[in-house]
Amino acid sequence: MLLVFLLLASSTAASASGHCSPGTTTKPYVKCLTLPTQDASIAWTYHPHNASVDLSFTGTFISPSGWVAIGINPESLSMSGTRALISFADPTSASLLVLPFLLDSSVKLQRSPLLSHALDIPFLSSSASLLHSASVRTTAVIRISASLRLSPNRTRINLIWNRGLYVQGYSPTIHPTTPTDLASRATIDLLSSSADISSTLPTWFRSAHGSINAITWGFFIPAGAMAARYLRQWPGMGPAWFYVHAAVQMTAVVIGAVGFGLGIAMGNGVYTLHKGLGIAVMTAGGLQAAAMFFRPAETHRCRKYWKSYHHLVGYGLVVIGVVNVFQGMEVMGLGRSYAKLVYCLALATMAGACVALEVNGWVIFCRKAEEEKLRREEAGERRRFTGDNCDARGGGYIAKGSRIV
Repeated sequence: MLLVFLLLASSTAASASGHCSPGTTTKPYVKCLTLPTQDASIAWTYHPHNASVDLSFTGTFISPSGWVAIGINPESLSMSGTRALISFADPTSASLLVLPFLLDSSVKLQRSPLLSHALDIPFLSSSASLLHSASVRTTAVIRISASLRLSPNRTRINLIWNRGLYVQGYSPTIHPTTPTDLASRATIDLLSSSADISSTLPTWFRSAHGSINAITWGFFIPAGAMAARYLRQWPGMGPAWFYVHAAVQMTAVVIGAVGFGLGIAMGNGVYTLHKGLGIAVMTAGGLQAAAMFFRPAETHRCRKYWKSYHHLVGYGLVVIGVVNVFQGMEVMGLGRSYAKLVYCLALATMAGACVALEVNGWVIFCRKAEEEKLRREEAGERRRFTGDNCDARGGGYIAKGSRIV
């Protein structure tokens, strides 16, 4: 098991925090590494005889009311499951604090305040200090030193670090979600000083991923389902409704696959619910596209089973796709954005159209059923009238015959 650390540092120059220096004013370290984001660096000394490590992390504040954190995740390069030390100014005394926190999956969605929590790994000591500054301010450099005991024969650690703008009471709030901030993690080998750095993707990746998937899985797929259900009711449509439905759905699946690929490129175990729903949507979309090429003929005995499958998977795809769009907006911090408002208005418009078309469809169905009933009754009346006339004429012949006899 490993420990998570938080480091805050203050400096007149932000670049000073990103400079890798194995020595400090209080303690020398054997190795150091300049981290790829946030002008951060880390120095350490590993003690193989007792599998312990002394760490010193250096980072910068981005707000006087902000926080800086460093942590270790024993399982993966993910925020969820990270054991972290978070440093910020005490809201009552303004002195520098460093507190332990256990980050679970609910933290990234801010469903509840993040509270300090005792760590479940051998944490020997920790401290935090500002460099060249008496108080926390923007660009202030902080150094946090900590010692912890690692699992035997475990010399690689998953290091997570970040910083945020605000602390509410003693609860740090969510950090910025730019690609650079989300890439603040690395796996470090304490013996060789090598590091597997999380790649920093272009800034447009997240926006492209969200936009493509919201339009395709969140709008085109429901629109294609509407075309299949309601266009066929229009007089004179013939088979045209099928080609509209197929074209919209196939376009959504092909373009949506691009958005899915962007998400996979960014994914690394973070936001597992959003990622799992995305995989389910892509799988269902692929099955629906494949089903188009294996559609039995109208007269085939398996046609009814194919239709049941196609409808079940299709409506499931609509629901999961829309749900995952909202989940993705929460992940991107767009819970109260205009983008979400526009999408909600589009969905509301589609829902209103569905209600109107559904009512219209039932009205047409009931009208046709009533007309068919009247036609059957009129046909029955005509048959009875014809039968009565025949019976009357037949009786006359019999009577006439009787008189002849």
